[in-house]
Amino acid sequence: MRVFYRFLFGVGLLLVLTVGTALVLSWAPDRSVEELSARWAPPPSEFVRIGGMRVHLRDEGPRKGTTPIVLLHGTSASLHTWDGWTEGLRDERRVIRFDLPGFGLTGPTPDGVYRVGRYVETVVALLDRLGVRRAILAGNSFGGQVAWQTALAHPQRVAALVLVDAAGYPMAPQEIPIGFRVARSKWLAPLMRVTLPRGFIDSSVRNVYGDPAKVTPELVDRYYELTLRAGNREALRERFVQAQAGPGAERIRELTQPTLILWGGRDRLIPPADGERFARDIAGSELVVFDDLGHVPHEEDPARTLAAVQAFLQRVGERR
Repeated sequence: MRVFYRFLFGVGLLLVLTVGTALVLSWAPDRSVEELSARWAPPPSEFVRIGGMRVHLRDEGPRKGTTPIVLLHGTSASLHTWDGWTEGLRDERRVIRFDLPGFGLTGPTPDGVYRVGRYVETVVALLDRLGVRRAILAGNSFGGQVAWQTALAHPQRVAALVLVDAAGYPMAPQEIPIGFRVARSKWLAPLMRVTLPRGFIDSSVRNVYGDPAKVTPELVDRYYELTLRAGNREALRERFVQAQAGPGAERIRELTQPTLILWGGRDRLIPPADGERFARDIAGSELVVFDDLGHVPHEEDPARTLAAVQAFLQRVGERR
């Protein structure tokens, strides 16, 4: 019996040491905006005051001659996800992109509110702050949900929509990235406030790519470091609680703006069936599916996806 207890003690000690070592190796306290900005907010980045927040913004391209396009990123992403599109658009069109509240360098809201309606208010406040009367809204995933909700709430401000693997209908994922699963966990989310295994981020980013081989260490660095921005991890948990996909989906049929729907055929988070549903519900919309791309096709293959956007804007005559 004594040998048995010694065995249990040894197993328990080994377990404690293993867990302790894992916690030490994954220890990742919050980082300040100042610390992160040197790498992630060089010019043309700027910070503007909106709703009590310092919103991280990039506003590029000519101010006259075309309708501005506003790019809205998805959950746990940042304005950097649109680098490829911006490079291809900014010579001829004003391109505005910013870190949504709770993400990137913008960070958490002052009052902890992350309902979709609040994000819509932030988009409109940003347009007002920049003197933009009408804009094209392009959004990926959660950013796509914010885009179409803004178009419904303020139709006079939205000239056209580009929905990229957009959220909106009740979620039926084939697979959820581990980072999202942890953030949604009642038990694990508190632990993630002070720890963050880089492997979680690496796995999550690979999960949303059609070809995981395209994911570089530099790309993982970006997602990892911006997740560590002070307050972002708690904001992510609250965003999942407060702003779920599904409510209001019946109103998607009311959209009247010219709409392009882009989808990755290998999207396992929001499957292509949702893109087909958007296409059925939005009269006159166009659906383009990229069979080999995943949940973030604009980031995975910016040149090919942007070509579809530019052709769409020419067809609808959205130049001014």
